[in-house]
Amino acid sequence: DAKKLVRSPSGLRMVPEHRAARSPFGLDEPPWVPDKECPRCMQCDTKFDFITRKHHCRRCGKCFCDKCCSKKVPLPRMCFVDPVRQCAECALVSQKETEFYDKQLKVLMNGATFFVTLGTSDKSELMVCRLSNNQRYLVLDGDSHYEIEIIQISTVQILTEGFTPGGGNTRAIGMIVQYKVPGSEEVTQMKFTAGEDFNCNRKLSASWLAAMHKATKLLYESRDQ
Repeated sequence: DAKKLVRSPSGLRMVPEHRAARSPFGLDEPPWVPDKECPRCMQCDTKFDFITRKHHCRRCGKCFCDKCCSKKVPLPRMCFVDPVRQCAECALVSQKETEFYDKQLKVLMNGATFFVTLGTSDKSELMVCRLSNNQRYLVLDGDSHYEIEIIQISTVQILTEGFTPGGGNTRAIGMIVQYKVPGSEEVTQMKFTAGEDFNCNRKLSASWLAAMHKATKLLYESRDQ
């Protein structure tokens, strides 16, 4: 998918040429609170003047003094080329998302192996599941081939085992995905289960499911914006 470099008041962004090609995990730039509506810092209430300048957080669009909005942090969800100024609260959120973009997104694209069951079928097929390079599709390859559009996914339930009433660690062993097929309102369900044998590499599958869990949270946040 072709991309173009654009300049906004917030900074340089590398965005898809067509909006339909944007990542489903992306966020739109927020509208900035107009200067005339923020005579004081929206965090510490310091009054703005010739010495105390106002700055807008690139993630939330609110207005702050330099002390409350001094951090420059990467913001890949808005496609910024360079780190951008953010308030302390937003910077913390963006820093947590960095792990997803630096590590977990690569895990999803590399893929993992699962036994996949479609709908109410009692038969499963061994398939490699991965996120497409443009982040828009969940691609499954085995004897069959499926491509699930990420924006059509309605729910993702991670399946775990190991929980005991007294507490204890759990581990991800699979997931259930519900999605709509384009052109239909009918919801389809697909179940993914990590294999028991060594060749399926359950540790890799668990890492992939953990990354998918994080991706799902980002997907819901994008929809709520």
